[in-house]
Amino acid sequence: MSWAMQYHGCLPWGSWTRLCGSQPSRRAARCVYLCTASGPGAAGSCFHRKILHIGGTSLPRSCVRYKGGSQENRAQRSSSHHGLDHLRNVASSDAIKKHQKSLSAWFSNQPNEERQFGPSFSLDAIHVDPVIRESSLEQILKPSPDLTIQHQLQQPCRQVISLQNLFDVDACGRQVKNVVLYGTVGTGKSTLIKKMVVDWCHGLLPRFELVIPFSCEDLSHSHVPISLRRLITKKYQHLRDVVPLLGSSNLKVLFILNGLERLNLDFRLAGTELCCDANEPVPPSAIVVNLLRKYLLPEASIIVTTRPSAVRRIPGKYVGRYAEICGFSDTNLQKLYFQLRLSQPGCDGENSVASRSGEQDNLVEMLSRNLERQNQIAAACFLPSYCWLVCTTLHFLYFTRTVPPSQTLSGIYTSFLRLNFSGEVLDSTDPTKISMMKYVAKTVGKLAHEGVMSRKTSFTEEDLQQCFEVEMKTESELNQLEVFRSDVFRFFLTPCVQPGKEHTFVFTIPAMQEYLAALYVVLGEKKTLVQKVGKEVSEIIGKVSEDAAVVLSIISKVLPLRFLPVLFNLLKMFPRFFSRLSGKGRDTIARTMAEELFKEEDYYNDDVLDQINSSILGVEGPMRHPDEAADDEVFELFPIFMGGILSRRNRAILEQLGCSIKNLAAFEIAKAMKKTVIRNSRKGLPPSELMDYLFFLHEFQNERFTAEAVRSLRTVNLSSVKMTPLKCCVLASVMGSTSHEVEELNLTSCNLDASSLRTLFPVLLRCKFLHLQLNSLGPDACKEIRDLLLHDKCAVSNLRLGNNPIGEQGAQYLAEALAGNRSLTHLSLLHTALGDRGVELLAQHLAENQQLQELNLGYNSLTDTAALHVVEVAKKHATLDKVHLYFNDISEDGKRALDSLRMDRDGVRALVFLTAGTDVSDYWSSILNVVHKNLPFWDRERVRQHLTIILQDLESSRRQTVNPWRKAKFLRVESEVKKMLGKLQHGTL
Repeated sequence: MSWAMQYHGCLPWGSWTRLCGSQPSRRAARCVYLCTASGPGAAGSCFHRKILHIGGTSLPRSCVRYKGGSQENRAQRSSSHHGLDHLRNVASSDAIKKHQKSLSAWFSNQPNEERQFGPSFSLDAIHVDPVIRESSLEQILKPSPDLTIQHQLQQPCRQVISLQNLFDVDACGRQVKNVVLYGTVGTGKSTLIKKMVVDWCHGLLPRFELVIPFSCEDLSHSHVPISLRRLITKKYQHLRDVVPLLGSSNLKVLFILNGLERLNLDFRLAGTELCCDANEPVPPSAIVVNLLRKYLLPEASIIVTTRPSAVRRIPGKYVGRYAEICGFSDTNLQKLYFQLRLSQPGCDGENSVASRSGEQDNLVEMLSRNLERQNQIAAACFLPSYCWLVCTTLHFLYFTRTVPPSQTLSGIYTSFLRLNFSGEVLDSTDPTKISMMKYVAKTVGKLAHEGVMSRKTSFTEEDLQQCFEVEMKTESELNQLEVFRSDVFRFFLTPCVQPGKEHTFVFTIPAMQEYLAALYVVLGEKKTLVQKVGKEVSEIIGKVSEDAAVVLSIISKVLPLRFLPVLFNLLKMFPRFFSRLSGKGRDTIARTMAEELFKEEDYYNDDVLDQINSSILGVEGPMRHPDEAADDEVFELFPIFMGGILSRRNRAILEQLGCSIKNLAAFEIAKAMKKTVIRNSRKGLPPSELMDYLFFLHEFQNERFTAEAVRSLRTVNLSSVKMTPLKCCVLASVMGSTSHEVEELNLTSCNLDASSLRTLFPVLLRCKFLHLQLNSLGPDACKEIRDLLLHDKCAVSNLRLGNNPIGEQGAQYLAEALAGNRSLTHLSLLHTALGDRGVELLAQHLAENQQLQELNLGYNSLTDTAALHVVEVAKKHATLDKVHLYFNDISEDGKRALDSLRMDRDGVRALVFLTAGTDVSDYWSSILNVVHKNLPFWDRERVRQHLTIILQDLESSRRQTVNPWRKAKFLRVESEVKKMLGKLQHGTL
């Protein structure tokens, strides 16, 4: 691909004059050296051929000398003109190359939201052109009632036109010069223009030799008269050698005017005078009007991007073609975007290319299946902006590996809104100049909040009217609503595709409803009637008091009226009273956040991160029948977003969007909710809700608040929560805000692996009772556990690793850990596939340990030799007094040998069977309880065989004793074993 496309140009007229004036009067030999600039690619070569061939005559690169009389003089002058033309073309060629390089660098810059994903996420690598549909002014003025997102997903592409064909001749054969490219917010107008400019810089848009893009937002801030040529050189200094000849050559120029809705254009002659001189200073809006009139530079091509509400600002007679950007109305485009985006290398920062690629492919596959179901997500991803949000959220959920995580979920949504609404004014013609995001927070936020409070996600036309139209009082408000409907409505709300709800609307992305509801509350838009009236009266009295202060101070000097200071103080009382009322409003915000965070009806749902994952990738399995009752709506992200919006970074971004949240307000809200949140967290939360609480603290990004909240968490139970890398990072980050000891950390059945343990290492060091069973932890994980136990700050005293495939290699690492550890007193290796060799390795290092008190080696396929050896070593241990050996392959002889090593003889209690000679073991209930808890994870047939052997042993021992009390105990235990066997055979256990 060529870096730049060269094209015609020439030196400025001043340079041309100076060159002519410097010619010597006498005839003398002169040399003209032509130095061509090399340009890569076919486009550059073509341009050089165009420069070096004039009138079919090829000019050599070498020196050309001219001599002779009058004929020679004419030839000399002709050749001089040719030589200067070439010098001029070479100069403009260099200027164009610099212009292309500058444009490419500028338009290839990625925003901060993209840079976090690494350098591979370039515009060239991940761009997919949206569908562009040819339109007309009639269709714009009279939109079809069926032109909704779900219909656009199904309509045929009969009017589709490509970006390269926008300037082709129209249906009447006329050459198109002006193109209006319009689309609602989020359809990809700005991104498409960026890609168009970058393509031209790379030689992929050969129709035009010069592209000059302008931002209408930039132009709208300047009202000082300026000429077109000065405007171009002011924005693009490299074009100073090219601009003077605009309009006087056959240069194919394309002007790009991005965001025309930012400019107030007046095409009336009384409003904007005609101007055809590119050197005449006029307001920037007048330059745009005359360019579109084709009165200024009539040969130039122009492409305008705008929102639908501003299309009518350009009279139809000045527009050669209307084209609407329809986003990804084809689901194949959505899949292509996700394929490109999620398959980029380096997105997760891992070294394992194979595992990374496999996970990315799996994500793409699940997302594609969800799109094929014609789910609501397919309607959402009609907007390329939402495709970006989906991919960014998936990156956050699956590829976060840093502690603390570099992103927050509320930060992603806030950045998403900044990408789409930064600097956007709802209506540039409205004198209030209300920011688009502020308007959305007040109107759509109100709808979202009412939906959250009433637990509904779909809204009827009546609901929309109540939120958008009920408080309209002025013409300005009506105009704002019309602009919102045409430009922004479909960005947030879309027709529901669920059967039976076709005439209702839902939020395009479900989580956006909770975000906007949170923003609505935190901004203080949720006010009572007293607060609304009080604010207006306070503002009026506040302004009056400021003006009155000056007047009263003058009068008091002339007239000695003592009541004037009293009157002045009375004027100040109401604003002070209202400020206290506002403080009560912040208490209400804090109370709402705490109540929503600890709703008991949400206690047994999935945690919010799993809910988001399911909303994007869908739920695998049979789909719900249309007549089946739907589950209750869950809005657990609402309070989390409230906390996240209050973080310093998000408040700074929202300030740019016109949604101001003062530092004092954030401080008072945090102060007000601290007691309620910490008190509720001490009550003990279910695992999924505790994960939500930890995620809330991460989103809040308030270190002091988090530290106080975490100190109250002495027991952390996250059992059965699928601890993804992101959740591990969140747990490590939040718990790392303090250095206090954790009494118990339960991570049973949490899908942990070696990398998870590495992430959680600082937290695990501070835990006394650590549950890691049922996590598929293999030898690699045991290596991490060894490093943990050998750390000089390790506080772990009770470690449970049951039901993990540790194996012989893992036993080697654990043996090394036992030899050097100084804190561990209880170690459970129940059902860890140690085998005889693994237990032998543990026994070899056991003597070096001085603190271990209890060791569980049950269900590890141990034979008599290994069992007797470990007990013999335990006999000599200073503190070890209990060894669990049940459910191993120990024979009757081995049992008798172990029974001879009872506590009253050598201080070691070996728990092998439910019997101890002719008596029932004191630990029979503990053994049966362990079996009952672990049965879902053990081989049922093997457990049945062991229980049968245990039952036979109980019956044999009962027959040997004559003590009636002991016989009764045997019968009781036998009944428990028989009951367990019966349930096992019937599959009810």
